[in-house]
Amino acid sequence: MTDADYLRIATEEAFATPELMTLWRDMLDTGTDLDPGFVSLVGFYARHGGERARTVAERLQDLGERRLADMDAAGIARQVISLTAPGVQVLAPGQAVAMATVANDRLAEACRRYPDRFTGLTAVAPQDPSAAAREIERGVSLGFKGVIINSHTHGEYLDDQKFWPILEAAEALDSPIYLHPTTPPRTMIQPLLEAGLDGAIYGFAVETGMHLLRLITAGVFDRFPRLRVVLGHLGEALPFWLYRLDFMHAATVRSGRYDAVRPIVGKPSDYLRRNVWVTTSGMAWHPAIMFCRDVLGHDRVLYAMDYPYQYVIDEVSIQDDLPIDDAAKKAFFQTNAEQLFGL
Repeated sequence: MTDADYLRIATEEAFATPELMTLWRDMLDTGTDLDPGFVSLVGFYARHGGERARTVAERLQDLGERRLADMDAAGIARQVISLTAPGVQVLAPGQAVAMATVANDRLAEACRRYPDRFTGLTAVAPQDPSAAAREIERGVSLGFKGVIINSHTHGEYLDDQKFWPILEAAEALDSPIYLHPTTPPRTMIQPLLEAGLDGAIYGFAVETGMHLLRLITAGVFDRFPRLRVVLGHLGEALPFWLYRLDFMHAATVRSGRYDAVRPIVGKPSDYLRRNVWVTTSGMAWHPAIMFCRDVLGHDRVLYAMDYPYQYVIDEVSIQDDLPIDDAAKKAFFQTNAEQLFGL
């Protein structure tokens, strides 16, 4: 796996601190009226005794030799690492700010130990937008190259103007926001949860794709035109909806049906091509990758593994075999990530 003429940079790779894992377990043990998405997601990885839950939880907390050995086995030169869902976004504001600080300090220490292998994204607590903006600035001083937002925060989304200090800071500091999935909020989850579809199989994409679409239709990218957002899993299905998004958005604006749907400068597809990058995390499938390269642009699609949740070495080989030339493969695996994250 080391004979390629390019470096493989994996851009959606997760970690968790032991402190946060302990806090999540305590919440499961003592909490009342917990968010059902939190119980479903964290309850499995923190409490289930099966092999998958155990090995994922162990790998999440390793920022050293085991992670490096897994990277070497798959031919991964560098990981762009971020705090796993749900991160600190399920906590009370003060506790969330404190735990984000700890997570960033732990990740920064690992990046200093392995500067050629690890790059970090800044975890923030959207519950306190001003503190989150300050933490983005501190993250830049720590050497981090972007921001991780694990989608909704207690069922609230970044199109709400109270969160815009976070977007303002990210734009001003040229820090891409990786908008990563979490389980849908309690107002959305029940039909998915009762069918076992609330997680990565479907619910993640539905919820996170909606989050980005809310940003677009709310005019966020008109207010912050240089803001860059990254979506995993080949854009959480939105690239496949470009035509219909444009058609129905225009029709809805004309109808005046919803106060929330007002004119924006461009079509939804314009913002997806201008402000959004997508990664292949968990989507090692040639037809979908090639489609996204075609409709979004080859410079907007980059490699990710989704470690440790989908650590499948064969999927690296599958993407090595994409029907594109060597220069395009180098961009896909290496230089697109270098340019986006400033590596």
